[in-house]
Amino acid sequence: MKAAVFAAEFRERLLSFEGLFLLILLATIILRFYSLDLKLFHHDEAIHAWFSYKILTEGTYLYDPMYHGPLRYYVTAGMFALLGDSDLVGRLVPALLGTLLVPLLYPIYKLGYLDKKQTLVAALFLAVSPNMVYFSRFLRDDPFIIFFTMVLLVALLYYFERHQMRYALLAGTVIGLGISTMENMPIVILIFGVYLLYLVWTRKVQLPRHWIRDLALGALIVFGIMATFYSSLGAHPEMIMTWWLRAIEHWTAMHQMQRLGGPPYFYILLFILYELPILILAIVGVLQFIDIPGAVSRWKEKRGDHRESLEAIEGAEKGDEEPPAVEAHPARQAPGWKDRLREILSGKGEIRQIDRQREFARFAIFWMLLTMAAYAYIGEKVPWLILHQLLPMIFVAVYAMTTKKAVIAAAASVFLVVMMFHVAFTPADINEPIVQVQNSEDLREVFAKIDASDRVAVATDNYWPLPWYYRGENASKLAYYSQKVSEATIYGGDFDLVITHDGDTYPTLDGYVKETYRLNYWFSYDENKDRLLEYYFLRDGKVGSRNIEVFSRVPTATTA
Repeated sequence: MKAAVFAAEFRERLLSFEGLFLLILLATIILRFYSLDLKLFHHDEAIHAWFSYKILTEGTYLYDPMYHGPLRYYVTAGMFALLGDSDLVGRLVPALLGTLLVPLLYPIYKLGYLDKKQTLVAALFLAVSPNMVYFSRFLRDDPFIIFFTMVLLVALLYYFERHQMRYALLAGTVIGLGISTMENMPIVILIFGVYLLYLVWTRKVQLPRHWIRDLALGALIVFGIMATFYSSLGAHPEMIMTWWLRAIEHWTAMHQMQRLGGPPYFYILLFILYELPILILAIVGVLQFIDIPGAVSRWKEKRGDHRESLEAIEGAEKGDEEPPAVEAHPARQAPGWKDRLREILSGKGEIRQIDRQREFARFAIFWMLLTMAAYAYIGEKVPWLILHQLLPMIFVAVYAMTTKKAVIAAAASVFLVVMMFHVAFTPADINEPIVQVQNSEDLREVFAKIDASDRVAVATDNYWPLPWYYRGENASKLAYYSQKVSEATIYGGDFDLVITHDGDTYPTLDGYVKETYRLNYWFSYDENKDRLLEYYFLRDGKVGSRNIEVFSRVPTATTA
């Protein structure tokens, strides 16, 4: 009897809101940290890890806008110092930040901006979203920015609820850290700022009594953090005044050049490929917010009232009846904009009562649409930028989360889970746009050959990620020529292994055996454009790749 009562109580707790939320959080942790080094570093990850390693070993860093802000390099270098330099350690912080997105939903729920069903479904989407999982296991800036965005959202909500300075200081901290991480953080700040002005002007929120003090202190923290990191912790103070100009010049040039260009609907295609249930539910959420059926019924009702009024007036003109009397109201003069502004800035006046969940949905729709428009316009189209559009889309998707809609969302998450395991946990090269230029698993065989060699010639400029994987003491065995060199140089160098690019290589090398390996790869639109529907379901076909040729020296025969 006691066992039955205990089992019933256990099931009740497990299926409670808190129990389900903790289960989703546990799944999030597992999906972020399990076998974190399953795949080799991406091309960009290897470069980022290498810069962090140089900070650790040489203490050198200078901001270069091509590789984004300094924060991630210093954080990664710190992790290397604590736990050692490896692929797994390099990905620990992004995995942690990706995990913390889920518990950050809880304070939003506690304030009443999300109900229990919305919170659980949003947590589920964050936990199993293919892009959220894949890029949380990825050493890039975007997991940092997404985390800072969520913390900024929570800090602002609590600041205008509690009017406490500590939340303003928290907001200033994450803004400073975000700007020190990646140049797209100002997009988030601008969108949040515009909506905040709307809320203040429409009296949906009230400026705290000491808002000027809080704003000044928050701004001081922002500039202090930025100055610290962009000056390389004080080593390059000249960068404090020039980093932002270099960033604008570089990324304006990249936008115009469209080095990694794509159509404005580029990210829509990625949503269809990986996040289709969230995309569909977000569209439904927008329609629910607009309330299309209700708008039609209200229009019909107004139209009917208008007809009745016209009929009454026509009847009065014919002498059938008196027109309805219009009740007179005393004239009420609306305050001018100057008076209103003065009232707002003083923190006085009456605050409008709002439906918190509906207002949060309005903000999420505004955030989603402006973010999608911004990244559709920006000329640099890369898959990881979808995260910044996906986060607000999840909030839109969970609007008006009825039990029926929650069941549909949970069932549709099967698609997300399948795609997530495919892109994040397949221990082989995959034909997916999400990978961009992922280093191939073929390189593990190349690494084995390098490990077995004493001297290796790298006669090509396509050599990343070799500097990362052969660093420190292991770096001495590799000679980087960064181009094809004469055969005399190869023979004279007594190399056990010679690595070249297959587009500029040697037909043969005496005494060597040649093998071709894939260096890195990407989804090839040209190879799949005639079978896109088939590809969508099978995810197969050819990939584009950059290949290397490896010449292994044949051992000299020994005689008795």
